[in-house]
Amino acid sequence: MRALVTGGAGFIGHHLVRALVDRGDEVAVLDDLSSGQPSRVQPVRERIDFVEGSILDQAALDRAIDGAEVVFHEAALASVAISVADPIRTNEVNVGGTIAVLLAAARHRVRRVVFAGSSAVYGEPRRLPLDEEQRPMPASPYGVSKLAAEQYVHVLAKLHGVDSAVLRYFNVYGPGQDPASEYAAVIPKFITAVLGGGRPTINGSGAIARDFVFVDDVVAANLLAAQPTSPSGLTCNIATGDRTTLVQLLDAVCRAAGRTVEPIYGPPRDGDILDSVADITMAREAISYRPLVRLDEGIARTVAWYREPPSA
Repeated sequence: MRALVTGGAGFIGHHLVRALVDRGDEVAVLDDLSSGQPSRVQPVRERIDFVEGSILDQAALDRAIDGAEVVFHEAALASVAISVADPIRTNEVNVGGTIAVLLAAARHRVRRVVFAGSSAVYGEPRRLPLDEEQRPMPASPYGVSKLAAEQYVHVLAKLHGVDSAVLRYFNVYGPGQDPASEYAAVIPKFITAVLGGGRPTINGSGAIARDFVFVDDVVAANLLAAQPTSPSGLTCNIATGDRTTLVQLLDAVCRAAGRTVEPIYGPPRDGDILDSVADITMAREAISYRPLVRLDEGIARTVAWYREPPSA
C-alpha cells in the first residue's frame, strides 16, 4: 500500500509513519514543519518521500498525494489556546486544509481518507462516557473547526467516491511529544517538570479528568480504519474508556520517575472542559479496536523516553 501522512513529522504523525514503514508500506509525508520536527522522521528518511509544504499549497499537496491509496490526514493547528487567540487561522488550516486534502484525494483517486478528529467536538459533556450519538457542542474554536472538518470529510468523500473514516482522538500521549512546544499537552509538561526537579502546574482543579490514550493504540486504530473491509463513513472515538484525573496522572508520573512532587495550581484555561471519558464501543465493533497499553505502562515508557531521548 502507498500512503500519504499529512503532518507526518508531528507527534502522532511520525509514529504512524514509522509503523507504516515498518510493515513495508510506501509512505509519503507532507509537513510544513510549523510544529513538526524533521528529526522525528530522520530514522526512516531514506525510506519515505518527504515533501515540505502546507496542505494549503495545492502543488505540494498534489506532489505528495500522487499514487496514494490511503491518506492519513493528521495535519492541523491543534491548540485550544491558539484557536481562542486566532480563530481565523485555525479555521483556515483545520477546515480549509481538510477541504483541500479531500479534493486532492478525489483528483488522485485515493481509496480512503482517515481523518484525525478530536474529542474537542463534544464540548462540555451532558453525560459520561461520551458516545458518538451525543450532539456535538464544542466549547472552543478548535473544537468547532474539527467538527466542521469531519463533516467535510464525509460529505466530500461521498460526493467524490472516496471512502472515509473519522477517528475522534481523546488525549493522546507517548514518546516524542515536545514539552517546549506551544501545542504541548499536559503529560510532557508534567514529566519534564518532575524529571527536572520542578513542580508541575495544574490548570484549574486537580479533579479535571481526561481519557489518556497511548500513541501506539492510536496508530493501531488508524491502521485498522484504513483497511478495505472497514466501514466507510465511520465516526468513532479512539480512547481507552478510562477516566483519569490530573492528580491521578501526576501520581502515575511520579511513580514512574521515582519522585514525589506537589503541584502548583493555576487558573483554568479558556475553552477547557472539566470532565471527559470516552465510550469506545463503536470502535470496538466497527474496526475491532482494542486499547492495549494501560496508563501506568504508557507513562513508564514515556518517562523512560524523556530520560534518554534518541538523538534522531
